[in-house]
Amino acid sequence: MIELYYWTTPNGHKITMFLEEAGLPYTIVPVNIAAGEQFQPDFLKIAPNNRIPAIIDKQPAGGGAEISVFESGAILLYLAEKTGKLIPNNTRDRVQVMEWLFWQMAGLGPMAGQNHHFSQYAPEKIDYAINRYVNETGRLYAVLNKRLENREFVAGDYSIADIASYPWIVAHNIQSQNLENFPNLKRWFETIKARPATVRAYEKAEAFKNQALDIEKSRAVLFNQSANTIEP
Repeated sequence: MIELYYWTTPNGHKITMFLEEAGLPYTIVPVNIAAGEQFQPDFLKIAPNNRIPAIIDKQPAGGGAEISVFESGAILLYLAEKTGKLIPNNTRDRVQVMEWLFWQMAGLGPMAGQNHHFSQYAPEKIDYAINRYVNETGRLYAVLNKRLENREFVAGDYSIADIASYPWIVAHNIQSQNLENFPNLKRWFETIKARPATVRAYEKAEAFKNQALDIEKSRAVLFNQSANTIEP
């Protein structure tokens, strides 16, 4: 049984998508990040960076004590290795999956996240920052679009590389990106969107959609963190 500490963010959706694809039994422990629940001591024991998602594997491969994992990319890799699903066995294909998983973690996620912040949440609209991150998001869309020119999925068969990137494309309108400008990416996006496991994963999010605080309160919780936030 996997215990998933989750909220309805792109990184949270990655894990429900994987779990639904793999058919692993899991329970969701909601962590309302807009209400500051990510700072609770019990959560910090498994997620020291006070971010969702995190998991506890109650029955790890090989037995023994339960294992906790934080960071969405690390969780995807852990679960893929645990199940032998959504990651290739041969070295060459596996390297490609790893490359695109890390591409998302280091590029698409952070850049799109800053895009969201400066266009949606920042109390002051700074044109330079908005343009910087909208343009960089567009560049990354173009990279993915080019990668998908002659292939159905990012790295061979459907894998954790696709699962990692898809939730960050869902918000393409908020990111000021038009999928019509990226035809290969659009085809890939629609293919994944229609997968039954993707549908089930996003249905899970519906139960939590109305639990966020208003934008001013959530801004105070989410964006006023500093070194002083971390207890010595």
